[in-house]
Amino acid sequence: MKTPKKMLFGLFALLVLFPLALTSTIAQAQQPAYVLAAPRIDGFDVESATRLTAGHELVFTLYGSPGATATVRIDGAVDRFPLEEVEVGVYEGTYTIKSRDRITADTMVTANLRVGNRIATEILDESLLVGAASRSDTKRLSDAAALATVPRIDRFEVDPVPRLDSGTDLFFSLSANPGAKVSVRINGVKGKLSLPEVAAGVYEGTYTIKNRDRISANSAATATVRLGERETSVILGQSLLAATGRMPPVRRAAKNCANCGVVESINLVEVAGDGSYLGKIAGGVVGAVIGSQIGQGRGTTAAQIAGAVGGAVIGNEIEKRAKKTRHYEVTVRLQGGGTQTISYATEPTFKVGDKVRLENGTLVPGA
Repeated sequence: MKTPKKMLFGLFALLVLFPLALTSTIAQAQQPAYVLAAPRIDGFDVESATRLTAGHELVFTLYGSPGATATVRIDGAVDRFPLEEVEVGVYEGTYTIKSRDRITADTMVTANLRVGNRIATEILDESLLVGAASRSDTKRLSDAAALATVPRIDRFEVDPVPRLDSGTDLFFSLSANPGAKVSVRINGVKGKLSLPEVAAGVYEGTYTIKNRDRISANSAATATVRLGERETSVILGQSLLAATGRMPPVRRAAKNCANCGVVESINLVEVAGDGSYLGKIAGGVVGAVIGSQIGQGRGTTAAQIAGAVGGAVIGNEIEKRAKKTRHYEVTVRLQGGGTQTISYATEPTFKVGDKVRLENGTLVPGA
């Protein structure tokens, strides 16, 4: 008799729990499918303003999961303001710029779309100002500029020589960014060799082996290219010594020219002349005459003295200006890395960037 009672009790428990489970299942089935899914943002746009000053409006539109809660955050302006769902999955809202806001064309704007405890986030790509570049365009330009300033070395070579004796010339050539500073260090040699830019992005230079050098066929040569504050280096991937029986190529370039360089700047210099006592006397006389016409009675003397002093100063200044000289200073960046400044009484025919050579204290066109 005990077994039937237990069975009846178990059946009664099932009858009690079954409606609760059924009710929960039905409630879940009745909920819309989009409420259960993670929220998504398909698009986030803005109607940019012509000016980002107080009173102008920014109209935001967000496309995404329907039935959610959409908000927008504007850096420097508002932490969060709501967007209304104007149609299924489309949210809109308008923000009026206030005088206390600090909004610029590239201010970051973030949209949040919340469903329950799940949130989707999107950063506005468009600029808030009409005609301004978008965030992605600005980043592309920034990346391109950064890439342009990264020094690179496309080629680094040496003309191998049959012997590494004193007096032998090692000719190096390198291709890299135009407008860079290029140097080469050779193991066993003190100091470094500067390679001047002989054409856009092409650098060449010759090192003459000295008695004190300790160079072997496998001595490493390292080229360094510096562009602004950044630099890169590469090690020569070939021997300095030519293979047996191989004749070195005929090199069109000569040794480094110690007196050769490039015009770096041209400045007009004005030097004021020295005023003499004659200018002061002449100015003082004129000033005294003018002063005598101003004062009356005892004031005449004071006015004459003041006029004489002021006139002397003016006369001296006039004479200085009359004796002012002008000349031009041309600064040349030499191949060895130093600079030389040459003065010209008249405007020189050279321009910045010209290759020149220093001969007998003056500049002549360089090769």
